Amino acid sequence: MTTTSVDTTRTIADFRDEMSRSAQMAYFDHAALSPLPRATAERISRFADQSAEVGNVNWLEWLGEAEECRGAAATLIGASSEEITFTPSTTFGINIVAEGLDWREGDNVVTLADEFPTNLYPWLHLESLGVETRQIPTDNGAVDYDQLAAACDSRTRVVSVSWVGYQTGYRVDLERIAEICQAKGTLFNLDAIQGLGVFPIDVSQLPVDFLATGGQKWLLGPEGIGFAYIRREHLEKLRPMNVGWNSVDHPFDYTNIDLTFKPSAARFAGGGWNMCGTLAMGQSLKLLNSVGAAALAQQVLDYTDLACERLASAGARVTTNRDASHRGGEQRSGIVFFELPDRDPVEFRKECIRRNIVLSCRAGRLRISPHAYNIEEDLDRLLEVVRDS
Repeated sequence: MTTTSVDTTRTIADFRDEMSRSAQMAYFDHAALSPLPRATAERISRFADQSAEVGNVNWLEWLGEAEECRGAAATLIGASSEEITFTPSTTFGINIVAEGLDWREGDNVVTLADEFPTNLYPWLHLESLGVETRQIPTDNGAVDYDQLAAACDSRTRVVSVSWVGYQTGYRVDLERIAEICQAKGTLFNLDAIQGLGVFPIDVSQLPVDFLATGGQKWLLGPEGIGFAYIRREHLEKLRPMNVGWNSVDHPFDYTNIDLTFKPSAARFAGGGWNMCGTLAMGQSLKLLNSVGAAALAQQVLDYTDLACERLASAGARVTTNRDASHRGGEQRSGIVFFELPDRDPVEFRKECIRRNIVLSCRAGRLRISPHAYNIEEDLDRLLEVVRDS
């Protein structure tokens, strides 16, 4: 594999070095849960040591470092720090929007039928308010954008989609959806968890209104921490539902009971948050920013193209549609699904784990999701198991 050359502070080789522990295995499961980079794991260990030794003495230092993490998240997506709030999950970030908008009976939300439950249940939960959730079918993940547009009407408040389909690997055309939302006068909510950390996005140029992600997949962070983006002009459109001491403009003045919200997205945090996870995620975000999304994306796409080619040559049936001419536009991602004739996928995964190869089994198919640090030798190890089957 060739390394993409870009003007960044770290190369793909540096990136692999940071993932040195996971490099001991062939790890192909970033769409589920990522191993931690060295610096991220070390930050968790240091946090544990500090907490065990001196309790909260370092809390103000941690708070400053948490703000650096907020800045790194903003840099990653082209936002301002004031538009970022920490969340425990993608689900929490989506619910900031779903529970915060001023819904009226007869409103509707448009989404895709094959979304992960995180991007369905919050909208379906609005049915008791008289809000309809319109689920648009896809063709193995491929979106018919004309059908999506036709589903939007004057009562459509939100179009909410995943950047990359978790069960297809299809990457939607964000610009096309943004154009539809602008034409229809509706808000655009993006579940970014399966794309962010690999593919570039600049919300200062692309009119995404809300974005939610967890840190544990392609962002290389721990579970229980993520972030959401709320475009500044929409802050007052969302009623905070998780209100606490950290929501207000004077969070440390505990005796001054004055419900004046922070003038930023941080108002949605409510109370305390996962400080250890935040500091850890900050290390991972800094690593990804130092390599650059363009380099990461090209490496992942080159690698998954090679994986598709070699898996097919070894007798596997690749079911992920990576033909850009199908529905038009670039749809490749870091997720590849495949099937093995006459081989039970659950048993195949067990054999891979036994050989120190990690991948997923979803809905009867096998799924690999390599990151930019994976090398060709990792793929060789997987193909050896495929051939043995």
